[in-house]
Amino acid sequence: MSEAKNLDWKTYESITKYIYETLGKQHGVTVKGHGSSCTVKGNSGTSHQIDVLTTHSDGIHSYETAIECKHWKEKVNKDIVMKLSAILEDTGINKGVIVSKSGFTPDGIALAKFKNIGLVELREAVDNDFKDNSRELEIGQLEIRMKIVARRPEILSVVTDGGDLLDAQDYFDFLDYGIRSENGDHVHLIQFVDAFRLEISRIDKELELITKRYDFPNGTLYNRKTQSSIKIEHLIFTGQLRDSDESKNIKFTLVDQVWLIMKSLFEERIFSFSESGLIIENKK
Repeated sequence: MSEAKNLDWKTYESITKYIYETLGKQHGVTVKGHGSSCTVKGNSGTSHQIDVLTTHSDGIHSYETAIECKHWKEKVNKDIVMKLSAILEDTGINKGVIVSKSGFTPDGIALAKFKNIGLVELREAVDNDFKDNSRELEIGQLEIRMKIVARRPEILSVVTDGGDLLDAQDYFDFLDYGIRSENGDHVHLIQFVDAFRLEISRIDKELELITKRYDFPNGTLYNRKTQSSIKIEHLIFTGQLRDSDESKNIKFTLVDQVWLIMKSLFEERIFSFSESGLIIENKK
């Protein structure tokens, strides 16, 4: 959520509304109103502002819950509990809940329990919350399926005019070979390997065998690695263009950081809330 780094009282109230709206969906709970415009007129004729007002039905009767949000540095005491209790009595709202950033005083807890008012602590997560749990929440799996077909020129053999087959298993083996002409000039065999590969690619016919002859009159083919050499007049290259399936499936686990912790005191339930809006109950 964009407000995550600026958790003021207004944002706190909006988050509370979102949490109760999200958690209540499976039980038929909806948010009837919230914010400064949400007021309920009591039997006394007095209008009371309700931070978040929810409603749900059992199919026969409808029930309302008034939720009071306290984004305070201080703990909520019995005076706030008494105030909400009076509002419930005047308006006929069935249930009351107080959501506090900093928790509750002992007298506040005792009176709330007596008055059947729910108490919820909703605060930003701290390091101590993750001694036994990870700070990361898994929000989903992402699978990317890539269809990749690579078309590459492949050299199948290099044979001397004497019928000797060069010992080269892959492209890099050709780097060991060189050719010395009769006047003493040296060239690397890899130059001809690269030229032949380009020729195969240019023809662009998959699996068709292609041959090409390179002449080296009175030449000497040598291998720098084995220190061996032979006299040659020419080399015959054979190769083909081949497609290979290099498709891949890549899976990612999408995670988010725990931002808020919500604890329901009397129901003894704890929820983790991420900045992206994911809510997960921490099962004991």
